Formats: sequence, structure tokens, C-alpha cells
Amino acid sequence: MYNKMMFTSTLAIGTLIAVSSYSWMGMWMGLEINLLSLIPLMSETKNKMASEAALKYFITQALASTLLLFSFIMLSLSLPLHYDMSPYFLLILNTSLLTKMGAAPFHFWFPEVIEGLSWINVAIMLTWQKIAPMVLIMFFNISDLYLVLAISASMIISGCMGLNQVSLRKILAYSSINHIGWMLGAMWFSETVWTYYFIVYVFITLNILLIFKMLNIFYLKQLAISMNYDMVIKFFILVNFLSLGGLPPFLGFLPKWITIQSLIAHGFFSVATLMIMATLMTLYFYIRVTFSTILLSTEEMPHFLHSQINSFPVLAMSFLSLSGLTLSTAIFNYL
Repeated sequence: MYNKMMFTSTLAIGTLIAVSSYSWMGMWMGLEINLLSLIPLMSETKNKMASEAALKYFITQALASTLLLFSFIMLSLSLPLHYDMSPYFLLILNTSLLTKMGAAPFHFWFPEVIEGLSWINVAIMLTWQKIAPMVLIMFFNISDLYLVLAISASMIISGCMGLNQVSLRKILAYSSINHIGWMLGAMWFSETVWTYYFIVYVFITLNILLIFKMLNIFYLKQLAISMNYDMVIKFFILVNFLSLGGLPPFLGFLPKWITIQSLIAHGFFSVATLMIMATLMTLYFYIRVTFSTILLSTEEMPHFLHSQINSFPVLAMSFLSLSGLTLSTAIFNYL
């Protein structure tokens, strides 16, 4: 218990050091503290999948940290070259940060690591671990072309790869890659838009993960069995998945709306169109998950108690997800 508290606090401290540092070495040190705090949390459950996930995560993050440190060192040296090499080193730096957060096309490790974790660690990976790399990308001058390539790859790859998944953890991992693309688009012109998007994404994701943890389910078949038992939780699963997809009546549409408005205001019509079209693939597998859950009926008994589900946090968060867009629009109109 005390070990978990200590590593959780150093995990948070590492991220805060990275985002508030004035020097490159401080940023790198914060990321390393964050990494070395998460490894014991990931491998705490005595199972081979968790240990394998921790090892994969460590190797990938160590590689990204090496690239990051190399680019920092080369940018700080004034080498007597015939032409300026700093754009290339900035490219390496941004590549290492995109690898750390799991953005496509550097996403190869992300779904595999997520698949071996408990729901608590999945929540950390999908939410808190995105903060430091994204804030550092905001600090550095990433080229427009490279950013468009990263956004396009994240959108298209996550949409295609998520279609044939039966594991809820992998579905959420590819969903997260899609939202990374949206967040990169949101941070392009405004840090405030990124903040709105990240807060709403964290809220909806934690709500879904809380329900899955309470039901203790990891696969689509288990979801169908569980939902057969409780109509209220079935409705709220539907609401949260559609909200995560960004359908208009729900809270998840609000940050996408603001992001699209920001891109169009700066003349990036083609990027906004690509993002909307590619997100339809992600929305398709969200709808497939929810509709199969609603329409399928099974005689198998679920492995949980009825009293575990109807908890106040789940119902309150789901209600906010359902009514959040209406409330936010009303508040903005009166500001």
C-alpha cells in the first residue's frame, strides 16, 4: 500500500517536473522519474502479462528517452557545419515525444502494453501519461507538415486497426490514438483548446473505465453478458461510448466542435475534413460495441453482484456526460 502511494506520488511529481522545467535536462529528468515510477505500478500484479507489458513499456520509453537526450545534446552544441542542422534535430525530438505518448505511426507498443494491464493502470496510461509529452510538444516548434502527418496517421491507423478488436482494452487503446490526433490538432493554434479537449477526454474515459472495473470485464462477450443484467448501466455505457465518439447531443462533441472551429478559422479546411472523415471509422466501432451489447441477449449469468453497479459516481458522471453539452452551451451563451 505504501509502495503504491510512494510510486503514484513520484509519478505525478515526474510529470510536474517535466512540464515546469526551464531546462532541457530538467524536462528529460522529469520524464525519467515518471517512467521509473510507473514500472513498479505496472508490474505490481503478480502476473506474466503485466510483467511483459512493463518490460515492453520500459524498452520503448528508454529508446524514446535516448532519442530525446541525443536531440537535446545536439541542439545545445554549436557545431561548425556548412548548413543549419537544428530542424533535423527538432524532428528527432518531436519524434521521441510522439513515441512516448503513443501517437501513430509510432504507436506499435501502445495497444500491446495496454492489453497486459489492470484497469487502474490502463487509466494512468490513457490519461496522466499523455500530459508531459503533449505539453513538451507545445513548447517546441513542430513543423506544420510533420504535425499534419502525425494527425493523419493517428486518425487513419486507429480507425482501421480498431475495427477487428474484441478486447475492450485494445479498443480503448486505439480510441486513445485517435484522440491523440484530435489533441495534436487542438494544440496547433491554442493551448486552451487542448486543455478543454483533454479534460473532457479524461472525464469520459475514466467514466467508461470505472464501469468496466466495477463489472470486472475485459472482452466484448463479457460486456454483452453483463449488460444483459442491468438496463440502466447498459444505457450509460451507450451514452459514454457515443460521447467518446463525439456525437452532438453528448459532452464529447464540445471539444471536437471547438477544435474544428479553430482549424477552420486558420484556413486548414482539408485537415479538418480529414479529421472528421477518419473519426467516422472510430465511431463505427464504438457503435458496433454498444449496439451489439444492446441487441444481443444471453442466458449466461454474470459474475458480479447487482449492488456493485448502481453506484452514485457512475450515475453522476454518466448524467454529466449526457447533459454536459447542453450545460456548456448554455454557460457559454451567458458568459
